[in-house]
Amino acid sequence: MEAQNTVTGVTVTNTAVTEVRKYMVENSAAEEAGLRVGVLPGGCSGFQYGLNIEDEPADDDLVLEINGLKLFVDPFSMQYLGGVEIDFVTTFQGSGFTFNNPNATGGCGCGSSFTV
Repeated sequence: MEAQNTVTGVTVTNTAVTEVRKYMVENSAAEEAGLRVGVLPGGCSGFQYGLNIEDEPADDDLVLEINGLKLFVDPFSMQYLGGVEIDFVTTFQGSGFTFNNPNATGGCGCGSSFTV
């Protein structure tokens, strides 16, 4: 079963949680650290996702906890993340995080930007 925050509808698969935790341990992240999930203007379709490990949340961040992993989300990004599933996939072409956004009305061939 995948971990979900019921307040926001953000889902993070167990595979993604494992990969983030592994990265945090390998890079000696602070115990209070979390994964910043952001939506940024840009990309070929208008918006793109951003992930980053940060030591602490900003003052206006929404802090979610999913399977013991803290997510830091700013108010601008939160409006675009309802219902999003964050996963980590491995294919013959490589591995990385993916976002399944049911609210996206379009995207691009690279898979890293979207339209709402």
